[in-house]
Amino acid sequence: MSADTPINDDAGGVPTLQEHDVVKIPRGVRLREDKARGGWVLLAPERVFQLDPVAQQVLTRVDGERDIAAIVDDLAETFAAPRERILVDVRAMLADLITKNVLEVT
Repeated sequence: MSADTPINDDAGGVPTLQEHDVVKIPRGVRLREDKARGGWVLLAPERVFQLDPVAQQVLTRVDGERDIAAIVDDLAETFAAPRERILVDVRAMLADLITKNVLEVT
């Protein structure tokens, strides 16, 4: 987590992500297609996270360069969905994965 990413102590230490934050998949964690099971997984040391189609769409856009705003804008355009709703969902999902140490804020 970056030094300027606030932690929400009222939410159990979950980071409060800002639209300008850039999230990346850290070293040792991999996003892979699981052809045997027909889906995508996030592989971390001694852990596997089975991704639903929404999580897969978000995580394929996490490249360590685009900020959250750019990811949300791309999703809103691709799926013709309300940007604010996507922003709420993306922030929650990314924050959850950060607390599980499978994503980090640069």
